[in-house]
Amino acid sequence: MDHQPSSSIAKLRDGVTLRTLQWGDPVDSPGIPIVLIHGLASNARLWDGAARELTNRGHAVIAVDLRGHGLSDKQDSGYEMKNIAQDVVDVITELANRNAEWSMPLVIGQSWGGNIVVELAAHFGEHVRGVVAVDGGTIELGHTFLDWDECKTMMSPPALSGMKYDRLRSYIRAAHLDWSEEAIDGQMHNMEHLPDGTIRPWLTLERHIMVLRGLWEHFPSTLWGAIQVPVLFTPATKNNDDHTAIKRAQLSHALNSIERCKVEWFESADHDLHAQYPQRFATVVDDAITTGFFS
Repeated sequence: MDHQPSSSIAKLRDGVTLRTLQWGDPVDSPGIPIVLIHGLASNARLWDGAARELTNRGHAVIAVDLRGHGLSDKQDSGYEMKNIAQDVVDVITELANRNAEWSMPLVIGQSWGGNIVVELAAHFGEHVRGVVAVDGGTIELGHTFLDWDECKTMMSPPALSGMKYDRLRSYIRAAHLDWSEEAIDGQMHNMEHLPDGTIRPWLTLERHIMVLRGLWEHFPSTLWGAIQVPVLFTPATKNNDDHTAIKRAQLSHALNSIERCKVEWFESADHDLHAQYPQRFATVVDDAITTGFFS
């Protein structure tokens, strides 16, 4: 089946509105409701392939543009990790108020979104049946960069505003030869396509730095012991470098700290593994659901 998403708006407690995309109807879906959370400077459309595959497996799916991103409101505040997690709770609450079938969804987050869903599970676990952290949920920039100014310098995004749309797309295409055109399009939705053929990021540099600061201050490993809902980590790796070794050690700690925890490695995978391997990713998540891990 080929599902096209419908777009709507979710209103948060402070009046901010977030754009959401929905695939499937939970009333007509035999599976469970799923909410998808993107990474830093990303957007809901990068989930298109994975969302469709999950819907084909019987699950109704919502993907969210977080504040400052995509087609959601562009506020100058509220980018601390706990506040973003509260935004997700607000979306879940509004969805459930519209339709009780959206209550207690599985929430999946990638990268920064993986840290968000760990925060969600630790502090707002009563709102979810479980979470999936996609190459995230273990990011602790405060250990990598002891000094915030160093982190800001090393992790600031490249200046892309003013670049031609077609030029950027060709760069992304060349860097991801095994990605589908749909996945490349999803990446391009990180940018506003201007009438003169140039682009600018939906997430401004100033807001990007605010999000980065919140991520630098976040230490998910301190939250793992408080989590009562099931957590699935799907980390990506391409080789056994130092970064992967650190990630393996973190996930070993997570397995020993979280009451119900599972790790499914994606070998030879990019950071955006959900876009690179949407069918494989959906299968891993669906298998965890159908075997009762999130029950």
